Amino acid sequence: MIEVDGSYGEGGGAVLRIATALSAVTSKPVHITNIRSGRPKPGLMPQHLNAVKAVADLSRASISGLELGSTELFFSPNQLIGGDFKIDIGTAGSITLILQAFMVPAVFADSPVKITIIGGTDVRWSPSIDYLINVTLPVLKLMGYDAKPKLVQRGHYPRGGGIFELEIDPVKKLRPLNLCELNFNSINGISHAVKLPEHVAVRQANSAEEILSKAGYKSKIEIYHSQRAMGPGSGILLWTNGITSVSGSSIGEPGKKAEIIGYEAANDILYNISRKSAVDRYMGDQIIPYLALAGDSTIKTSELTQHAVTNIHVTEKFIDKKFHIKGSMGESAIISVN
Repeated sequence: MIEVDGSYGEGGGAVLRIATALSAVTSKPVHITNIRSGRPKPGLMPQHLNAVKAVADLSRASISGLELGSTELFFSPNQLIGGDFKIDIGTAGSITLILQAFMVPAVFADSPVKITIIGGTDVRWSPSIDYLINVTLPVLKLMGYDAKPKLVQRGHYPRGGGIFELEIDPVKKLRPLNLCELNFNSINGISHAVKLPEHVAVRQANSAEEILSKAGYKSKIEIYHSQRAMGPGSGILLWTNGITSVSGSSIGEPGKKAEIIGYEAANDILYNISRKSAVDRYMGDQIIPYLALAGDSTIKTSELTQHAVTNIHVTEKFIDKKFHIKGSMGESAIISVN
């Protein structure tokens, strides 16, 4: 039984997600304590509970402590079996954070996997669904990870109701990844507005394009407008068009001008571009378990975060690989594993 202290490092849901995901991959039972103990509302929230449930369903795991507010969990996995899975978070909880846990073991199932998740597609403090589709999945594809995404409906805070489907083809082994330098020709983007006037998405895009043009970069931003949603919301994601991508994003809020949202996203991606690193800080966090499973890999991230350091700590408990970091917290860093 592997022991994991849920309060380690950033002490949030990432410890829980990585620990249960790698437990399912390695068939090593895990005991997690102090789950989110330093947060205003400690323990499992709906989003975290559903992430564990999704991994448990995939791995036919036995679980103790899977209830709202629980700060302790026993997770004992069995075989990874493919099939169709469905998770309804019941809130605007992040769909992408559930997939951060589920996608790691799903690619090693004995047959294809399809998961449908209902929840938040574009919410604060988590990567958007556009980020998953346009940044995360293309990087994982370089490692042999083949997944087909389908965004059915967007969901924003507080109503949620977003619907997302992902089909995953299994592999026996992931390919090593070596990405350090950022190379790209232009910047792509998607600016969306649902249950709001279309001009909101247009103004977000125009604001971002103006900033990027002044910085010397060509951009092409797609406009997404729909009335199909449970509640209103908007946002924008920008990403570099190349072998790998760094990104910039911003999400709408009541009373926040569309021009400000575009401005924030443009400055976010310009910051990441200035770091001259192959992946941004979000991908630098997410990629850690995949690097360990593939082995012999090296990446350069635009910013070393506490999330990445925490993910490395948890990953090394399950996989007999050693990570090496060249760089300081908050700065560009090279992360390697062998």
